[in-house]
Amino acid sequence: MLADALGELTAALGSKVTQNDTIREHHSKDESFHLASMPDAVVFAESIADIATTLKICNAHKIPVTPFGAGTSLEANSTPIHGGVSLDVSRMDSILRVNSSDLDCTVQPGVRRKALNEHLAQFGLFFPVDPGADATIGGMAATGASGTTTVKYGAMKQLVLGLTVVTASGDVVTTSRRARKTSAGYDLTHLFVGSEGTLGVIGEITLRVFGIPEVIAAATMQFPSVRDAVDGVIEVIQFGIGVARIELLDADAVRAVNRYSQTTLPEQTLLLMEFHGTEESTKIDIAATRDVLERHGGTGIRQTTDEAERRKLWQARHDTALACRSLVPNARNFATDVCVPISRLSDCIEETQRDLADSGLFGPIIGHVGDGNFHVVLSVDPNDHSTVARMEEFHSRLVRRALAMEGTCTGEHGIGVGKIDYLVDELGLSAVSTMAAVKSALDPNGIMNPGKIFERR
Repeated sequence: MLADALGELTAALGSKVTQNDTIREHHSKDESFHLASMPDAVVFAESIADIATTLKICNAHKIPVTPFGAGTSLEANSTPIHGGVSLDVSRMDSILRVNSSDLDCTVQPGVRRKALNEHLAQFGLFFPVDPGADATIGGMAATGASGTTTVKYGAMKQLVLGLTVVTASGDVVTTSRRARKTSAGYDLTHLFVGSEGTLGVIGEITLRVFGIPEVIAAATMQFPSVRDAVDGVIEVIQFGIGVARIELLDADAVRAVNRYSQTTLPEQTLLLMEFHGTEESTKIDIAATRDVLERHGGTGIRQTTDEAERRKLWQARHDTALACRSLVPNARNFATDVCVPISRLSDCIEETQRDLADSGLFGPIIGHVGDGNFHVVLSVDPNDHSTVARMEEFHSRLVRRALAMEGTCTGEHGIGVGKIDYLVDELGLSAVSTMAAVKSALDPNGIMNPGKIFERR
């Protein structure tokens, strides 16, 4: 059956189909702690027609298909755990349209985040979602990504206006037009955003974009404790102060960053902030934020509008995971991803810190604290089985702690394979059964990224 499918794919797509071992190995893993799994073949799609052809043939032979972009996912979302075909869309990297007047653009799924913003800059525009990695826009939509700017601009679920999706049968579906609102039937756009390739393959994405602010200012403040910092953030958000990013690093994370990125940040609990607006509005927002945070023990504010300094600061923040990993020989990162209502964030982080101490684990904490999302970065040698076991037990307790506080097991990384065990606990059997019914209707042969979201096998 596999041989027949690969024969048909090769006949239809020629050299776009490969079984090269090096290429297959590259498509066997992502940036996560999860085990690699080799696809039987890789198809490099160059058009929606290529995607449709691949899916029609694979569906007829019941061959699994796993979409692949940049391989930056953190829950094995793009790992072909059941083999089959890895459908690589990285060659579909064209920016198709920029509609400056309407503040939107349409791109192919293989467009990288940084390349998109370089292109948009000539129109005085930018796309704000910043997960750190230079991910593909298709992958970001498929996993419902967010990142450091969510507190002001929203996540992919808020910024995707429409999609062109190819379903398992090879049918091409357009989910919406460019109008900013519609009440025309089911919301298919947001059905596919966050579906992790289990319902179809994204072929085009239309996105909201924004004007580049007149002034972008960055600032840092340090705090005696995580609770002091988070309580201050809660008040900033509740007051509606116009902060674009507000990120937390605990003291362990700051020390790792200083060592790795050659920065000189104060080695205490630290908030990294950014403000977008006019010269006048940013001054007002910074002053208001400072007043609030100083009431919560914040000191030593540093601020800059220098682009080079600002970029260095945020690059250091994005390199935090690498910085933590560099402290442990032969380590891989196990990045947790819980999110709770912001009013419970201090409690959740404090309890997590106590749990880390009791477990004897080293786990710096970083967080998109403006929206209640934080990560414990656990850097572990996969061959250190005792530590891996303690880490997995800790992770389970962390997730259940977040769920008990009306939070989620995954703020921005998706379910993949790593969070399957918690989905029913979070949403209930009826909700998950409804998802499974949708999956079954759109993918009756179960070829689309099997083993993700619902079940391991």
